[in-house]
Amino acid sequence: MRIYARPLVALLVSLFSTLAFAADAPKPNPDPNPKQESESGITHSFLAMGADTYIIGDDNKILRTFSGNTRDGWLLPNGNLLVASSNKGLEITPDGKVVWEFKGTQKEVNTIQDVGNGRYMLTEAGEKPRILEVDREGKIVVEVPIQAQTKSTHLQTRMTRKLPNGNYLVPQLTDKVVREYAPDGKIVWEAKTPADVKDAWPFTAIRLDNGNTLVNCTHGTMVVEFDKAGKIVWQLTNADLPKPLLSDPCGGQRLPNGNTIICSYGQSKPGEVKLFEVTREKKVVWTYRDDRKHGMHEVQILDTNGKPLEGKPMR
Repeated sequence: MRIYARPLVALLVSLFSTLAFAADAPKPNPDPNPKQESESGITHSFLAMGADTYIIGDDNKILRTFSGNTRDGWLLPNGNLLVASSNKGLEITPDGKVVWEFKGTQKEVNTIQDVGNGRYMLTEAGEKPRILEVDREGKIVVEVPIQAQTKSTHLQTRMTRKLPNGNYLVPQLTDKVVREYAPDGKIVWEAKTPADVKDAWPFTAIRLDNGNTLVNCTHGTMVVEFDKAGKIVWQLTNADLPKPLLSDPCGGQRLPNGNTIICSYGQSKPGEVKLFEVTREKKVVWTYRDDRKHGMHEVQILDTNGKPLEGKPMR
């Protein structure tokens, strides 16, 4: 099933052209000199999140922007953006109209995901960290407590995802553990990040089709893949790369071809690589760089070489 079809990206071009300068629409940022590079000619269009939020085409043209800082987000099949911004969850139309909003009741809203049945899943950081499912009317219909430290609420959790089995996969940063929670709050699986690596905080946790779990470890400057038993079966560090591209690796996505897209949130130098694609054999096959003075927090790849990704994005 094609979730994010090419016609949707083309639709964004049309919508941006006709609506971008409407009174209530976000204005595009000045051209940051974006550049995609690949020896084999790979191109991607993608949604980028962080200090700047924008959709860029495979021709490096900015198709759409959102004026707020975002931690997580998705381009929905209807063309709307779903984002976690500050302490809110928002759904925004292409002309900038907010059609759904949930205001967090604690310190931060860190994650958002469309989980079907008219519900959005969010996580709240605070004295009582929790997973929420909220309906279109803003009513909380599911609440699952997260067993996390409360000394530093900002560093509790990040890219939580609801799994096809109904459980929730939660990367817990300074707890240095990824946990799978059942809807009743019971921990049914966990994997600890390397104890011998300083600040190997799990930020993104992606459950793969084979049951393994791919994890980006922010300040630990590494990416690891756990098997079902919680054993590391693959890892990537800067020592594996021709140059150090991993700089606070936060967001990421596993592509259908088995390659992995990784964000470097800590890369604040203009002109340096903010996003790259690497193979299982640890070969870098595509990079994205721009002149922004900050890195990229999260990403959603929309299409590759002009063809939409098939199936649900693994991110």
